[in-house]
This record gives sequence, C-alpha cells and structure tokens, in this order.
Amino acid sequence: QVQLVESGGGLVQAGGSLRLSCAASRSSFSIGAMAWYRQAPGKQRELAATITSGGSITYADSVKGRFTISRDSAKNTVYLQMNSLKLEDTAVYYCNMLMWRGANRYNYWGQGTQVTVAS
Repeated sequence: QVQLVESGGGLVQAGGSLRLSCAASRSSFSIGAMAWYRQAPGKQRELAATITSGGSITYADSVKGRFTISRDSAKNTVYLQMNSLKLEDTAVYYCNMLMWRGANRYNYWGQGTQVTVAS
C-alpha cells in the first residue's frame, strides 16, 4: 500500500502564493504521471496540472501562467507552485500518481489539502 502525503495548503490573500507538496510513502513502485486535481465546493473534481515521467506538462486553462507543476523523481514528490491566487482557486487540492510494479497498475490519491483564497 502506498500513501500520498500532501502538505502546503492554507489560507492566503488574493494575489498571494502557496506551494503544495505531495510525497509517496514508498519507493518500490515505478511512478508515471503525477498530477494535481482540485474540487471546489459544489463542483466536480477537475484536473489542474499534470506532469509525465518524461517531463511533459499540461495545465488547465484556468491556471495556465499562474501555476507551475514540478516533480522530484528521486524523492517521489510532486509540487504545485501557485502564484497570483484568485478567489476562484479556493478548493481542496488532491495529488494523484499513476504507479506500476511488474504488470500491475495502480492509481493513488492524496488525502486532499484545503486552499482558501480570501479577498
């Protein structure tokens, strides 16, 4: 069993910055794509950013130019640097990692971290 441990959420004023981190508890799995999703109150969970094992990155249009996803494969960790935060960025942020070991594939989620942007 692998756990994804998130940190870095909190309360920030509009225009401010936060950095989220998510680390996998075990390194015996191979990790493919890593991603950050978010879910605002009353809305569906949406993809914010993703980074493949090869370093290819995609962003949702709503965060492009303000958020930066990165990964440290040696530490099994993914980061999300969030700048110029807006009220509409308020959500629970979840990290996601696709892993495999042998022929088995696994999809793991973090527990979620609250990001609240205040005016």
